[in-house]
Amino acid sequence: MFEQFKDKFPLDNNTWDTYVSYFKRLEVPARTVLLNEGETSKKLFIIEKGCIRVWFNNNGKDITTQFFFENNMVASIESFRKSTPSQVTIETIEPCVVWWIFKKDLDSILEAIKSTPRLRDLFINGIFERTFEYMKHFISFIKDTPQQRYLNLIKEKPQIILRVPQHYIASYLGVTTVHLSRLKSKLAKEK
Repeated sequence: MFEQFKDKFPLDNNTWDTYVSYFKRLEVPARTVLLNEGETSKKLFIIEKGCIRVWFNNNGKDITTQFFFENNMVASIESFRKSTPSQVTIETIEPCVVWWIFKKDLDSILEAIKSTPRLRDLFINGIFERTFEYMKHFISFIKDTPQQRYLNLIKEKPQIILRVPQHYIASYLGVTTVHLSRLKSKLAKEK
């Protein structure tokens, strides 16, 4: 799993092996909750195989905020960083293989790489990419119609269309499954 990242991180083999040893491999079936809303996040996950969604409960209704796939990092970042209760649930959609690391171990790695700007920047950029995606999605709820959000999803993130069940996609787009079916039907007729 980690060999693909080794070229990006200029570390000697002993340091690399030490950092990798902090991670633990976990295989879980679909619909496994890795973190419940309200719990404090103590682990960060890297996905080797599978799909994970992040969602929260809004008066009994699941609202999906993000999807993560192979080689993505996922955690309730605010909870993980500040040791506060998570505002989201992290759940597998497909059977997954994930690697996880405890916060205290990641903090040790981050402290050690502070003096290496390239390593620090790679990690920080990974976190910011997630934030940028979330901001873009949030702004689309203000600016775009549900149809435009769906068309953008097809264009920009086709893996979601291919791998995620329709009811999660509807939740992510802020529509009902019936509305999503109507959108898909309308777009099919227009082709």
